[in-house]
Amino acid sequence: MTADDAFVVAQPSTPASYFHLLRRHSLGQEHRPLIVFTPKSMLKRKEAASQPSDFVSGGFRPFISDATADAQQIDTLLLCSGRVTWDLMVERAKREDSERFAIGRVEQLYPRPVDDILHEIARYPHLKAVRWVQDEPLNMGPWPNYALNVWPQVDATVEPVTRAESSSPSVGTAKRHAEEQKDLMARAFA
Repeated sequence: MTADDAFVVAQPSTPASYFHLLRRHSLGQEHRPLIVFTPKSMLKRKEAASQPSDFVSGGFRPFISDATADAQQIDTLLLCSGRVTWDLMVERAKREDSERFAIGRVEQLYPRPVDDILHEIARYPHLKAVRWVQDEPLNMGPWPNYALNVWPQVDATVEPVTRAESSSPSVGTAKRHAEEQKDLMARAFA
């Protein structure tokens, strides 16, 4: 076992992805620590639901590419992890220019799926912008780690779309949270 596979940190975006992650972990040859971030709010999201066939076929994928994107039309790639995926997908469906945006999901934060991210960026020949979108403030969540360890390996400038730096992960009021969420989506699809 190397230092890179000493443990796994994941933030699955669907129940099936979570199931396959746990299955892979329990059936693996070497048992190592598994850290999983799963917000309760995804339990209520219809968009995040998995079909029964998703559980019986396939397996855990550290990175999920945008299967609906037409590579020739995409000029902006939105990379994200976890719950914000569904906010982005709902927002993209509302927009008239939705064919310009692809959404790539990082399901496993560590070990980092750098090759998968590089492959996703290479899929789009007319790509003008790559953005990392996260719910957490700039100084929290995956952004600081990926800014140091992943984005320098990518042949593109990755722009963070996050909440402002903060000493607290939450603003404490639903109204302010809603305003920040609206701003986050507007900047992601700018």
